[in-house]
Amino acid sequence: MKLGMETETLEYKKSTGEIKEAIVSIVAILNKHQYGELYFGVLPDGTPTGQIINEKTLRDVSNAIKNHIEPKIYPEIKIVYLNDRPCVHVKFEGTEVPYYAYGQVKIRVADEDLPMSPQEIENRYKRKNDSANLWENNLSEWNVQDAKDDILEAYIEKAYGVKRIDFKYSDKKTVLNKLFLTKEDTLLNAGAVLFCNTNLCELQMAIFATEERLTFNDIQRYHGTVFELVDVAEKYIVNNIHWRVEFDGSIQRKEIPEIPTSAIREALINSFCHKDYNARQCNEVAIYKNRIEIYNPGAFPTGYVPEDFIEKEERPVRRNPLITSILYYSKDVESFGSGLKRIMYGCKEAGVKAEFKLMKSGFVVVFYRRNSHESVDIENIKSTLSVDKVLINDDKTIQSVDSFREKYGKGVDLSEKEIRIIEYLCKNEFITNGVVRELFQVGTTAARNYLNGLVVKDILIASGKHRGRRYILKNKLERDEK
Repeated sequence: MKLGMETETLEYKKSTGEIKEAIVSIVAILNKHQYGELYFGVLPDGTPTGQIINEKTLRDVSNAIKNHIEPKIYPEIKIVYLNDRPCVHVKFEGTEVPYYAYGQVKIRVADEDLPMSPQEIENRYKRKNDSANLWENNLSEWNVQDAKDDILEAYIEKAYGVKRIDFKYSDKKTVLNKLFLTKEDTLLNAGAVLFCNTNLCELQMAIFATEERLTFNDIQRYHGTVFELVDVAEKYIVNNIHWRVEFDGSIQRKEIPEIPTSAIREALINSFCHKDYNARQCNEVAIYKNRIEIYNPGAFPTGYVPEDFIEKEERPVRRNPLITSILYYSKDVESFGSGLKRIMYGCKEAGVKAEFKLMKSGFVVVFYRRNSHESVDIENIKSTLSVDKVLINDDKTIQSVDSFREKYGKGVDLSEKEIRIIEYLCKNEFITNGVVRELFQVGTTAARNYLNGLVVKDILIASGKHRGRRYILKNKLERDEK
């Protein structure tokens, strides 16, 4: 197997003995494309030959990159096996161009690393100074001590764990400075929205009664860090979409959301990466009967359409490169410019329709819901049940799951959640959808699916309709009637 020829973003080196040349190539690629990959243990024609790798190898590569590239970058370095031969894979990204290696500035042209002209270096610095005036790089009203300890510590632990930064948490000032989010004791705006509880980052979420933006059943508004708001929005959507259950013959049931959760999270992360924070509008999540919309203020880059980044190899256009870089280090952003492609790929794999809407005020990701995944009609299920399947042994009270199995549930496969529902009913006369939602922290439809599964298994019977519906152990109900 060959990896293919070298390109403007891909470089091969026979071994780590060529580390100096490798560092020059990394810088040249960064100065041209701001991202790339390099393999040690691969010939220039893409043939993996491997190399000897010991416990110091990855550390030596990391130290060489750290000591000889300016500004600093934090690459992902790992061992990979190509044709069963051990190789070192370096994946790197950075936006602080121009980059220097051993005091030189190179730029990638085809598969060569050529000197960058003095005029081009000057132009790069001019663009870099212009970007310094971006909103995210301006001083905020918050200082280092305002950063939330738990959020910052969790972030550093995650970024270090995925090997995109090479330092552990020490204290707030040190790590925020290493992330280029401070000026002395003051946080830049990027640092404030990422790690402080500010009013700079807000989120509004609503569930609408129909397919129109008219009557809503629920509306909520939050402010906090980017990380907190992404988690809040993801949980809100996941708890309010439909889930279907598939039985594959095993004890555990497979629960599948109507919209892939990976695509939902990707869209939410993107909405905060590419938001226009100057607009002072909040991000929005809107749940309709037929679709879910995720909106961020800030128009799509002028002259581009989403297809440029999905179907073509267009380079990313970053409204907030510093915020995006921080999210890249923690692997919340997998790689620059791939978000829309990942959303579309995930939805295509799941058979879900998704589209993107360009608005004057912002950008919207739309996920279309599957009506076929809506809740099961319990009355129809009940009509197919056979009452004579139920054996009534005595009129003793069911006091535990074990006693239930002994008397009425022999041979019935039960999942962990089904057992918890039965445990609840061993102590209570009935259970409702609302109780199940609280027990498992799930949405209405997911809770209904758990209860429906027990109805199908002839264990529960439902009484009442819609919001007043109660579920009772079928054996207990029939004993009482007897």
